[in-house]
Amino acid sequence: MSSQPVSPPNLLVIISDEHRRDAMGCAGHRLVKTPSLDRLAARGTRFSNAYTASPMCVPTRAALACGRHVHQTGFWDSATPYDGTMTSWMHRLRDSGIETTSIGKLHFRSGADDNGFSREILPMHVVGGVGWAIGLLRDDPPAYDVTAELAADSGAGESSYTAYDRDITDAAVDWITSRPDAPSGRPWTGFVSFVSPHYPLTAPTEFYDLYRDADFDLTPQPVPDHPEIRTLASFFDYEAHFTDASRHAAMAGYFGLTSFLDACIGRVLTALEDSGQAENTIIVYLSDHGEMLGDKGLWTKQVMYEASVGIPMIMAGPGVPSGHVCNTAVSLVDMAATALDIMDRSADPDCPGQPLHTIANAPDDADRTVLSEYHDGGSSTGAFMVRWQNWKYVHYAGLPPQLFDLAADPGEMWDRGLDPAPDAVAARSEGARRLREICDADAVDRQCRADQQARIASLGGRKACREAFLFNHTPTPAEQAAMETGNG
Repeated sequence: MSSQPVSPPNLLVIISDEHRRDAMGCAGHRLVKTPSLDRLAARGTRFSNAYTASPMCVPTRAALACGRHVHQTGFWDSATPYDGTMTSWMHRLRDSGIETTSIGKLHFRSGADDNGFSREILPMHVVGGVGWAIGLLRDDPPAYDVTAELAADSGAGESSYTAYDRDITDAAVDWITSRPDAPSGRPWTGFVSFVSPHYPLTAPTEFYDLYRDADFDLTPQPVPDHPEIRTLASFFDYEAHFTDASRHAAMAGYFGLTSFLDACIGRVLTALEDSGQAENTIIVYLSDHGEMLGDKGLWTKQVMYEASVGIPMIMAGPGVPSGHVCNTAVSLVDMAATALDIMDRSADPDCPGQPLHTIANAPDDADRTVLSEYHDGGSSTGAFMVRWQNWKYVHYAGLPPQLFDLAADPGEMWDRGLDPAPDAVAARSEGARRLREICDADAVDRQCRADQQARIASLGGRKACREAFLFNHTPTPAEQAAMETGNG
C-alpha cells in the first residue's frame, strides 16, 4: 500500500516519560534491548547530547509545547501546568489547517483548555487541574511520605501505566491506519505520548524476564556532597527504602519497561509503514527527562546529572541523514522550531530553538549552548544548567556551583565547582557568561518564588497544598475518573 507524496511531509512525534539517554541499544548500552528504536536510529539521526528543558514532567512539557525555556513560560513546576494561554506550536499548525492530534499523556492542566490540538485522544492531564501542590512548599517543606512506593512497586507484572500504554498503542495504530483525511494527501501531525518507563517499575513479565537474571551493580552509591543535592536527596528519600533485592527488581523493572515501550513504539512504526505513509513522514522520538536509577544514591529525576537531564532523541524521515550520530547539543525546546519548519510555517521569534533537521545536516557544533532549569518540589533554590563543548556548569541561586568536564569525566564523579585549577576557573567564568546571555538566573529565581507564593495563596494556603492530591505518580485517566466519582 502506498500514498501520494506529501509536501510538506507528515510529522509523527513519539514521546516517552523518564527514559534516560543511555538506555538504548543504539546508544551502546550493554544490556537494554530496544530493537525498534535501534532500527529508527539506523535509518535516521541520533542526537548524542540531547537535554530536557527541566528534569520534571509538567514544566518540561509546557516548554516543549511553547518552544520556550521554563523561565520564559512561567509554567515553573508540577502545580503550574500548561493551560493553553501561551501559543503552542500545536496551535500554530492546527490553526493553519494541519490536522494535529495527540494520543496519550500530555500533563497539561485540562482537556477543557485549548491546548492547540485538533483532537486529544486518551489524554492524561494533571490531577484535578492542579497537579502536585505539595511541591510548591519549597521553604520548610513537609515530609514527602510516598517515596517508599518506588521500591515496593518494583518487579514483574502489570500496572495501570502498562495498561494505559497498551491503550495508547492501540489508539495510535487505529489513528494512523484510519485517519479520515488520509486519502486527501494532506499532511498531518501526530503526538503519541507514552508513560513508560516511568515508575511504578513494574514491567510485564515477558519484558521483565529479559533482565530477571541480569548482573546489575547493586552497590549503594553515596549522595554527592553538595548542599542542594543533599537537600533533594533528603526530600526524595527513595534510596532509604531499598534492599539489594528490591534494587535489582527496580533495575530489571526499569529496563523491562524500556523494552516494553520499545515494543509499543515498534507497533506504531509498523502501522505507519503498512499504511504506506512512512516514506512521507518525519519521525521524532524523545523523552521528557531521564531517570537516575540509583546512580549517586538518587532515584527518579530533579537533578542536573546526565542520567536525569539527558534525554534520548532520534529523528528519521525525508531530508534527515541516515545512520548518523549528531553530537551538537540539542534541547527538547528545539521541537517547536522543528515542527514549524517541517510544515513550512514561519519561525516564532520568541522561541530560542532551532530545527533539529537543520542541526542534523550541519557539521557538529560543539560550541552550541543548551539550558535546563529546575524550580520544583524538594529544591531549596533554582538550578540552571548550561552545556557547551565538553563542559557542564550548574548555577544554584545562593549556593556553590557545580562543574563537570564530560569528556574527561563522563560519569560526573569529579565536581569541579570549587576547583581552583585554571581550567576550572575559566570554565566556570565561561559558564556563568553563557548563562547570563540567556537569563539573569538570580532574578529568575526571585520571580519564580513570587509566582509560587501567589499560586500557594490561590490554592488556599500551605495547609491546602499539603493535603491536596498526595501521590507519587499521576493517576491514569481511568484512575482520575474513579477518584472524581468516589470509586477510586
